[in-house]
Amino acid sequence: MTIWHAERGTGEPVVLLHSSAADSGMWDPQWEALAGRFRVIKVDFRGYGHTPYQADGRYNHADDVAKVLAALGVTRAAMVGSSGGGRVALELAAAGLAGRLVLLNPIVDLEPTPDLRAFWEEEERLLERGQVEEATELNVRTLLGPEADEAARLRLARMQRHAFELQLGADPEPEQFERELSPPDLDVPALVVTGGHELPYFVATARKLAGDMPRARLLELPWAGHLPSLERPEEINRLLLDYL
Repeated sequence: MTIWHAERGTGEPVVLLHSSAADSGMWDPQWEALAGRFRVIKVDFRGYGHTPYQADGRYNHADDVAKVLAALGVTRAAMVGSSGGGRVALELAAAGLAGRLVLLNPIVDLEPTPDLRAFWEEEERLLERGQVEEATELNVRTLLGPEADEAARLRLARMQRHAFELQLGADPEPEQFERELSPPDLDVPALVVTGGHELPYFVATARKLAGDMPRARLLELPWAGHLPSLERPEEINRLLLDYL
């Protein structure tokens, strides 16, 4: 199984890990800005972007990324993860591969709140009825805050629609697994970011994670929704360059 990846620039490695509503294209606004100072690596997880949705047995996104990094000769890197990509970054940190973390509304093991359950249930209902376009629109409407322009909304819709098509077309569907995490044991510097227009679940997750990790700092952006790197890309570029 080949995981699509790309790299650009020189210097300390920085790995960009995309949201489960997008693919590596979500980082296009950050790609050039970061490559001026770092060796930037981005990947498409299985079933996203350029990577097919297939597996021989169970698979794990963090394991896939670790294999890509090993092939590139990278033993330790800064990890920037958005949403589900934040979860992957945390698993890579637990494996000793992360020297620093930036986590934008990451997913961890908290009981889903009513707002998140309602979103998931509506998405599932639409997909079961074959309404891919409507499910795509639900994600764009829910996940992007008011600062996102029309180009960002179209970009997210394109990525999410493609991911749905890849994953719904898989037969048989691969089985993914995640490893348990113990945030108090993740003793690496981390910036945990959430927003004022985010779903309550992710705000609670960010606050708890920042409180549990020994060297984490919480940053709450009043303007941000779930995907701030698409909503105000230049501001997130400055934030990443400053922190990394």
